[in-house]
Amino acid sequence: MSDTITRDNQATPQPSGGGADIAPGREHERGAPIVPKPVHALLEETAARVPDAPYLDFLGKKYTYGETWALVERAAKGFQQLGVGPGVRVGLCLPNTPYYTICYFAILRAGGTVVNYNPLYVERELAYQINDSGTKLMVTLDLKQIYPKVAACLEHTCLERIVTCSMTGALPGVKSILFAVLKRSECAEIPDDLRHVPFEKVIAATGAPKKPSISPKTDIAVLQYTGGTTGVPKGAMLTHANITANCEQLRRVIPDVRDGEERMLAVLPFFHVFAMTVAQNLATQIGAEIIMLPRFDLAQVMKCIDKKRPTMFPGVPTIYTAINNSGDIRKHDLSSLKICISGGAPLPVEVKNRFEDLTGCALVEGYGLSEASPVVTCNPIGGLVKAGSIGVPLDGTEVQIRDLDGRREEVAQGKKGELCVRGPQVMKGYYNRPEDTEKTIIDGLLHTGDVGYVDSDGYIFLVDRIKDVILAGGYNVYPRAIEEALYLHPAIAECICIGIPDDYRGQAPKCFVTLRDDAGDDVSPEGLRDFLTDKVSRIEMPKEIEIRDELPKTMVGKLSRKELVAEEEAKRGDTSGT
Repeated sequence: MSDTITRDNQATPQPSGGGADIAPGREHERGAPIVPKPVHALLEETAARVPDAPYLDFLGKKYTYGETWALVERAAKGFQQLGVGPGVRVGLCLPNTPYYTICYFAILRAGGTVVNYNPLYVERELAYQINDSGTKLMVTLDLKQIYPKVAACLEHTCLERIVTCSMTGALPGVKSILFAVLKRSECAEIPDDLRHVPFEKVIAATGAPKKPSISPKTDIAVLQYTGGTTGVPKGAMLTHANITANCEQLRRVIPDVRDGEERMLAVLPFFHVFAMTVAQNLATQIGAEIIMLPRFDLAQVMKCIDKKRPTMFPGVPTIYTAINNSGDIRKHDLSSLKICISGGAPLPVEVKNRFEDLTGCALVEGYGLSEASPVVTCNPIGGLVKAGSIGVPLDGTEVQIRDLDGRREEVAQGKKGELCVRGPQVMKGYYNRPEDTEKTIIDGLLHTGDVGYVDSDGYIFLVDRIKDVILAGGYNVYPRAIEEALYLHPAIAECICIGIPDDYRGQAPKCFVTLRDDAGDDVSPEGLRDFLTDKVSRIEMPKEIEIRDELPKTMVGKLSRKELVAEEEAKRGDTSGT
């Protein structure tokens, strides 16, 4: 039996208590055709349906769906006057603010393509992506932390103009005044010249914007940069149909969502594809209120849940770990949370179980990648959830497990291989990189670079990234297996496992861990190795365990393996040079 799993008019995995994983009356949605549409239609349709429903809440400044769509229309007209239209790429270098959502939909409404930028990038990284994508216009904030880096790119890249957004303008009354008075030093001076356009001028445009001709299946809505499976940052071309299909696929996963009544807590940054699709676009499709926070701050998040009562909270495992380890979690009422979807990195079983015990909220793991808009699989919400599984393919999605050598043959059920994906959410390809596209999309299948297997019930288990597999003495050692074992220790807060050179085995595992605040002083590397004795095989036993105060994380909050790999390589380089 080959390991091809498809979700299309198939029976749905049943929950342990019986019943389907979709609400009564919605059974017809499973397997129904997914109709391609422009991305901005998500907001346009919801604004027409519930114009007075609350939409955006940024630190207390609020917008309804109708108000936001009116701003989008005006901004779209303003962007068109700046030359935005089909084929024109506009960068968004913004943290979570209403500016992001308004400009995102306005650029698409004008017929342009959004290019997402990480505001924490250094100038060199911004310049690379600007030139690679051909970004002519950039939208950013007037903060010294961000604006100067973008402005410098006007001098040596293809960037021509910057739309500047005022941080004080994003805040509600009193907070805006206080920011202007107390944090004036954090704001950059913006030149008054033709290369700079205030956001207020963009939305001052009058008259309806032109209606561009958009072909959802072929026109690119978003260039989402990713290291992909070949390491070099590349722009994944996500069409309008890719993005809206993924929203609809996710909508079919959620059992009891109430249109116009949900509240989505958006802590993950929208420039990251997971947050863009789940926290922003899916929320928009279902008429949810989006409670925006500019970054993850544990105390702020806990107070926000307590006060604003979100019902949905997508995140990465480190966010849920931080909540689990919060010393005052019992002081806050988290009972409003109904659905938490974890993505971006493997969710340790212990983290999932502890979070659900503490909050009573279902925490399910999904899986995806930028090249798939991004979600490929998810555990059924309200259905059978298997510990350690990334769930089953979304509706209309086919997952094959192919051999790790030739990457052409499917492997038998239960055997490990590379996850390969086909579905309406799979990208068109990498921008201006046909060779990389050919290496990644083979025979119509997106090769993810991730190793996993499928069990007899069709549930997929992710083992590791192909490039992260440790080759020890001729055996494949998967870091996640060791990390899962370490998380069983009550003192472990976070851990990362990497491969380091070993004279005898070629490579050996090394683990980096942080400890919980209540861990005590008697936790040692030797003690942790003893703890692992009956939990991992001899070949999986870490050669070294290093206890640290903190571990490196990405902007999204995912634990970052590559910094530790670079550290170890630098150490070896220094040693060899002495």
